[in-house]
Amino acid sequence: MSKVYFASARVKKWKYDESMPGKLERLLKEMVLSKYFEKGEWVAVKTHFGSDGAHRIVRPVFLRKVVESLKTIGAKPFVTDTVRIKGLDYLEVANQNGINHLSVGAPVVIADGLYGNDNIMVKTGDILGEIAVASLIYDVPAMVVCSHVKGHINAGYAGAIKNIAMGGVSGSHRHCGWKCGRGAMHAIGEGKFIWDEDKCAFCYQCEEICPLDCINFKDDRFNYYDERCWRCGRCTRVCPEGALVLPGDDELFMKSLSEAARAVLSTFKPNKVIYINFLTEIQPECDCMPAAEVPVIQDIGILISDDIVAVEQASIDLLLKENPLPSSLAEDEKIREGEDILFNLHKKPYILQVEEAERLGLGNRQYELIEL
Repeated sequence: MSKVYFASARVKKWKYDESMPGKLERLLKEMVLSKYFEKGEWVAVKTHFGSDGAHRIVRPVFLRKVVESLKTIGAKPFVTDTVRIKGLDYLEVANQNGINHLSVGAPVVIADGLYGNDNIMVKTGDILGEIAVASLIYDVPAMVVCSHVKGHINAGYAGAIKNIAMGGVSGSHRHCGWKCGRGAMHAIGEGKFIWDEDKCAFCYQCEEICPLDCINFKDDRFNYYDERCWRCGRCTRVCPEGALVLPGDDELFMKSLSEAARAVLSTFKPNKVIYINFLTEIQPECDCMPAAEVPVIQDIGILISDDIVAVEQASIDLLLKENPLPSSLAEDEKIREGEDILFNLHKKPYILQVEEAERLGLGNRQYELIEL
């Protein structure tokens, strides 16, 4: 049975030790980082930089606490993510969202190069075959995965598995394109868009939201660059009329996430990766969307473990105990107390990614929750 350490977001005493940054410091001490990381060792602090307009990411103050704790044992941390948009633009987004060298106390770098195609092909399994793992993540000897727990258009639930499955993999490979990158998960390799002209209101939101400028409406027809598009699905999410659909297989998608996560983790030796899940500002969508929704679930706290399956299962178990927040999308969807909020928002069987991760040997769903 794996250990998962937990610190509640509630503050019972008005003192620094009871604050969220203070509790994170205590969680990191409980983990005894020197068991995992060595003096002088480079350690990737993997997070999500957010988007231009999406600010509900893991806050820089928390990333700095992770960096400072790693420096205390003599490790050499840096904060990183893979590109969702052009690399220089993505670094500027990170800076706007408060993630820079001054704020986090460590270099902030792109893991798969400024063009997003600096990667190494790694074998996965029966679904994906192989996938393009970001070169920096492939090469670095150790990693702390800092995940903002939230909803997700495809995954339903997004935590540590999604963070490294999609965030540790490039959007594209310089030779085999999106089919070797995270697009292979989004549509299991061969998804084709279906456009219903009769439903289309020609609002052009799909064109505006595309991070790769793949979509246009030349001659009043929906067109997209098939070889450039990596099937992220943002265009289908924002279509108000349901005129744009990207067919996919939810079960295969969930399993492919776990398969890709295993590929990323296979590049590390045992006991070189730990996971911190931040159950804060739990919004319904991914941090890559061009806006941040109000949270649908109240802040819960922070979880940390060296078992990715255990920390994910513990996160989900805590989410299932919470009630939907008023004046949120959960209220709009008339989700009631006691119901699975994220499932009812997205209708995705998200637990499959955790079950598959366990089946693949990434960890154990049985855990001991140790609260500070």
